[in-house]
Amino acid sequence: MDRPLLYDYWRSSASYRVRIALGLAGIDHDRRAIDLTAGEHRRPDYLAINPQGLVPTLVLDGAVLTQSLAIVEYLAERHPGCGLLPADIMGRQRVRALSYAVAMEIHPVCNMHVAAHVVELTGDPQTREDWMRHFITDGLRKLEAMLVSSDGPFCHGDRPGMADLCLVPQLYNAWRWGADLTGLDRIIDIDARCAALPAFADAHPDRVKP
Repeated sequence: MDRPLLYDYWRSSASYRVRIALGLAGIDHDRRAIDLTAGEHRRPDYLAINPQGLVPTLVLDGAVLTQSLAIVEYLAERHPGCGLLPADIMGRQRVRALSYAVAMEIHPVCNMHVAAHVVELTGDPQTREDWMRHFITDGLRKLEAMLVSSDGPFCHGDRPGMADLCLVPQLYNAWRWGADLTGLDRIIDIDARCAALPAFADAHPDRVKP
């Protein structure tokens, strides 16, 4: 059987999530870089694999899997013991809510093509940084409020899961863009705990960049 193959970009938050998930699930895989800055995601050969022209794309189990959280949930179902999703239904609901707060509220408006369009509309390159800082800071403050009442060292319980692998890449972007992290003590604590784990450390952009 062919080894799993991940098409990704080193700085992509969505790709970062899936790299962590593969690590937590213990799935060895090969990587093929898709350089978004060079427009490689728009090449006909890549569009034939992923018609959306997005990363990541995971070739696994003889199928082509797209959309990062759909991939993560597939891995959670395929490897139920890896902890990506809790065993209880209310736990899964909470983890999904935390994950979606990042992946569906913060990430979409801070995606590369969205920020580029904002610059195009305004004609001011500084708009990109202001835009990123505003939406990342606002979204993380709301996430912090969701996390304050949670027990355990991670987003949910005593082991990292889907919510943590959404949070960590978003915090990487927060530092990159200079977002205001004042008062985000729970988020910063969770990020530090995750950073000490091999699945997170091995997936970090600095470890996988070309």
